[in-house]
Amino acid sequence: MLTRLGLYKLFGENPERAWDKGRWLVTPLMQAIAPSYGYGHDRVPARGALVVAVNHFSEIDPTLVGSHSRRALYYMAKVELLSVPVAGELLRWMGAFAVRRGEGDRDSLRVARWALDAGHAVGVFAEGTRQLRGYPGPMHAGAAMLAIQAGVPLVPCGIDSFGWSLRNRRRCCVVWGEPLSLDLPRNGRGYKEGTALVEERVTALWRLAAQAAADGFPDSLPDGARRGKPLYPTRTLEYPELPSWPTESWAAEPLGPVYRSHRDYTAVTNA
Repeated sequence: MLTRLGLYKLFGENPERAWDKGRWLVTPLMQAIAPSYGYGHDRVPARGALVVAVNHFSEIDPTLVGSHSRRALYYMAKVELLSVPVAGELLRWMGAFAVRRGEGDRDSLRVARWALDAGHAVGVFAEGTRQLRGYPGPMHAGAAMLAIQAGVPLVPCGIDSFGWSLRNRRRCCVVWGEPLSLDLPRNGRGYKEGTALVEERVTALWRLAAQAAADGFPDSLPDGARRGKPLYPTRTLEYPELPSWPTESWAAEPLGPVYRSHRDYTAVTNA
């Protein structure tokens, strides 16, 4: 609907620019419905490709983590979410692309690798789905595999948002870890070892986030990370000169971007 009206053109058909401008609306909205603090914002590298691996509790997690990231994140998101009218379109405008859970989704991995090759930051919910028991679950190999194959740093992130809903607007917390260099073999053994390390670090960061929320959000954490509010564009990094979206056939709907005038936008709104 919104895409067929051409509103995405207001942002130059560029997710880097769309997310940066969207923060003026998203940040105050998130503070109203999901007040939060973040720790370690400066641990996200200022430049270059990277993978962000984060645990997952709530439907607000993509926006919550994004509001505390100084880089635009190209999220791997479930195809059902991106098929939702308006909300799904907005997520696509800001860099989200679809992954079909439970399937060997090679096309979504190709889009992720393209984004890394182009210098973007790719966000992955490492467990593959929301966790319902209040603590992180087993993590899949996707995030570690992408970082190992592309030779880029992986930034672990722990989020405490369990139990949030519009009726329970609890305060949430995001904690960033130091970038990891996964210099491991590009095979099953290397991916397994990398995934174990990612799971260990993300779980440790989630514990810090949960404890910070319980303690009333201290100025700093035991690991030295300083507290910060969600980020407005004046404190973020924007790289509109990077390539916006791939045009190859494997990036076509319903997995890929919504831009490009030659695409059939009915696939976005009617999926």
